[in-house]
Amino acid sequence: SASLYFTFSRTAHYYNSTLHYFNRTTYSFVYDKSIVMASVIDAKQKVTAVHIDGLAVLKIVKHCQDSLPTMVTGSLLGLMVENGVLEITHAFPFPDQPKDGSGDDDMDGHEYQLEMMKMLREINVDNNCVGWYQSMLTGSYSTSTLVENQQGYQTDLSPNAVVLLYDPQQTLKGNLVLRAYRLSSACMNAMLKQNNSFISPSKFFEEIPIHIKNNGLANALLYDLNANDGGRFKCDYEQLDLEKDSYVEKNLELMCSWVDDLANEQHKFQYYARHQKKDDDAPKRLESLLINHQIRQYCDQMDRFAGSNFGKLFLAKSLRKNDATDETK
Repeated sequence: SASLYFTFSRTAHYYNSTLHYFNRTTYSFVYDKSIVMASVIDAKQKVTAVHIDGLAVLKIVKHCQDSLPTMVTGSLLGLMVENGVLEITHAFPFPDQPKDGSGDDDMDGHEYQLEMMKMLREINVDNNCVGWYQSMLTGSYSTSTLVENQQGYQTDLSPNAVVLLYDPQQTLKGNLVLRAYRLSSACMNAMLKQNNSFISPSKFFEEIPIHIKNNGLANALLYDLNANDGGRFKCDYEQLDLEKDSYVEKNLELMCSWVDDLANEQHKFQYYARHQKKDDDAPKRLESLLINHQIRQYCDQMDRFAGSNFGKLFLAKSLRKNDATDETK
């Protein structure tokens, strides 16, 4: 079948050491219970896969790419189908929040989302809210803001509500980084009960596999474009290029910053243990657990990066040996 071709801007984006603090700031996202409750999806069967339309993916990519370096959010529309499949057919961005945070503009944002869903319903587009999406940089997403927003969706909308995370920076390297997550049952129970107990960082989120699909007309268009352009979209040898060290350096830099934050959280617990009083509340574990989860994500990213480059290194080594053998002959 024809594959979906993505065209990404090759403009280089450089980020300094403030990226770590930027990733952990509050995103411009307004959660309004009246909006998500306007279209509650059924939760009889647990979602095991997410099928997203190619056009919806392109809308998410364009919104996140055009808004760099600002992190943005948006709404996901679709419906729940059989066999535990959540189908996402449309996406639209949330309006940017004003810097002064005035209440009138916030209300306009609520009205915008409601009016958007009403207009989509009038033109027979799926207007059932099934989740939301958010951009991220270098795989940084484990923040209390994201957890609280996702908890609101899974509580007020449906346990099957998902959040799609798109990384424009890693996508520029040639691989589409789009992931679907939901909070685990253990995390939801702890947050609803406001229980300050320990949860394994690996059990905070549940990743759901994503499948990108196109309708018949879109596939026909891709076939036609491929035939008319004479192999313009054929793969070249860029995939064989050895990756630069900047990716590893950035991950190590961010990991060190998060490790420093983890040390600060540990100091809070130690101070509480030394000066504990009867009326003192214990520090919340959520922040330190999320930091642990994010550090694991950085480790997994570097592990995948190293694994993909080992094959290229062995290939380059073999080619050099062959060249040396030919020269001796």
